[in-house]
Amino acid sequence: LSVYAFISLGKMLSIFKSIPTHMDYKGQKLAEQIFQGIILISAVIGFVYGLIIEQFGWTVYIVLAGFAVSCVLTLPPWPMYRKNPLSWQPVIPESSGEPSQKPQESLKKKKHK
Repeated sequence: LSVYAFISLGKMLSIFKSIPTHMDYKGQKLAEQIFQGIILISAVIGFVYGLIIEQFGWTVYIVLAGFAVSCVLTLPPWPMYRKNPLSWQPVIPESSGEPSQKPQESLKKKKHK
């Protein structure tokens, strides 16, 4: 491979790193509700249509199409799923050189008989 190929590969990777990959908790809930709603609606439509034309294959096709649509709408982290970001607490610097002990470690462990 030439140097140009490595440079263009580096540019491509930097483009992928710039794509946001996170979704907040309310966005996850919304995505799950949209996913379930689309699957349910496509299943009902597919069942009714397949029953009317008496072809089970069309039921499967419609459900698979609903699954594909729901994946496109819910798997990527669209901006509508990132409207409520968490506000994290700032990092507290350690004041001394001693390693800090977790509160759980300082408690005595109870021995069960």
